[in-house]
Amino acid sequence: FDLDAFKELIGPKTKFVSVQHVSNVLGTINPIDAIVEIVRSEAAPGAKILLDACQSVPHMNVDVQALGVDFIAASGHKMCGPTAIGFLWGIESVLNSMAPYKGGGEMIDEVYMDHSTYAPAPARFEAGTPAIAQAIGLGAAIDYLTKIGMDRIHDYEMELANYLRRRLEDVKGVTVLGPPVGTDRAALCAFVCEAVHPSDLGTFLDVEGVAIRAGHHCCQPLHRALGYSHSARASLYFYNTKEDVDNFIKVLEDTLKFFTSLSGDRDEDGEAESSGDDAFVPLF
Repeated sequence: FDLDAFKELIGPKTKFVSVQHVSNVLGTINPIDAIVEIVRSEAAPGAKILLDACQSVPHMNVDVQALGVDFIAASGHKMCGPTAIGFLWGIESVLNSMAPYKGGGEMIDEVYMDHSTYAPAPARFEAGTPAIAQAIGLGAAIDYLTKIGMDRIHDYEMELANYLRRRLEDVKGVTVLGPPVGTDRAALCAFVCEAVHPSDLGTFLDVEGVAIRAGHHCCQPLHRALGYSHSARASLYFYNTKEDVDNFIKVLEDTLKFFTSLSGDRDEDGEAESSGDDAFVPLF
């Protein structure tokens, strides 16, 4: 994270700052303390900070009181919970100063013919029937992660992240995006390959039982800045192992060899190089 460049973007007219806690592409763990300090000192008085914690809350201890931001958002399905639910944490006084964005049951205080008053947060933002089943599922997921221990999860994932980063570094034709080896990062690596488009790579790895994500990961401006249109991403969680990483690397190397053979690497007889009957051929 380039703090100097960030500081140049913040000025007296800045009223709202949104920033990721952890990058879902680069795996970078952003220096939130320094970011908050810059905003509080350089931005307009009362400027608000929203922290996208979707990639941090499931993987590490996040102390909302200590971070010093105004809002924190996270999603349920990234932390072993159901889809279609997440949460927004906010400073109570800030939430109560905000008008509701939707009307319905349970969000009002008093209703008159010419005006209404609203219930305190969070009820004022939860009009109508809530996602009851999803909320119960998310609560169970939070209890599950808490029982394991977020510090344990974080420490284990740091070990996996470093192992994945080192293994990918040794794969010929692969460029890993994000912090270099030895830098603390989330347990994910986005990468590009010389021989194959990320979407094709994802399809072939899927056939071999390895799931990755391919695309721009909802970060097109970042990819443009890096000089790529898309990338592939391998993501790990506490249920993964180093053996999973080893299997991913093996299948990745085999797939890249297959695509390299299609690109024109031929033997002296003009045939594509292979290793005989055991040559890797993806099954469709």
